[in-house]
Amino acid sequence: MSELEIGEATREERTWCGELMARSEPWTTLRRDRDACLLAALDRAYLTLVARKDGAPVGFARYHPRGVAGAPSVAEEARGTGVGSALLAAGEERFRSEGARWMFLCVSSFNALARALYERHGYRLVGELQDYVVDGFSELLMVKRLA
Repeated sequence: MSELEIGEATREERTWCGELMARSEPWTTLRRDRDACLLAALDRAYLTLVARKDGAPVGFARYHPRGVAGAPSVAEEARGTGVGSALLAAGEERFRSEGARWMFLCVSSFNALARALYERHGYRLVGELQDYVVDGFSELLMVKRLA
């Protein structure tokens, strides 16, 4: 298999991202249907980075222009191979090079694997938004200093 390549998503890849979102955590538990996921993925206000292997998308991450990371999502067959870490690092580097000092993200309280990933990359918990998206779950606000 070829080396991982990360770059901005094409329109077709953004559609792929929306389809992946619609069948993946945390969006399924957060009750985001396919239409909502596609709408979010196609939103050009967000930077969407896609990880590709052999030219095919295997994961993505969305970033708000002010340095708020959206959860990386990785296709099932590529999980555990470092794709999520690479996407997170690429987003951090992009924002660091543009002068950002901080990166923020929210992780759902039920998403222990994602939280562990962020903690391994130096993110720390700074707040909790109880029942923020759906009742019974919190969104945990995490931050990392980039510069």
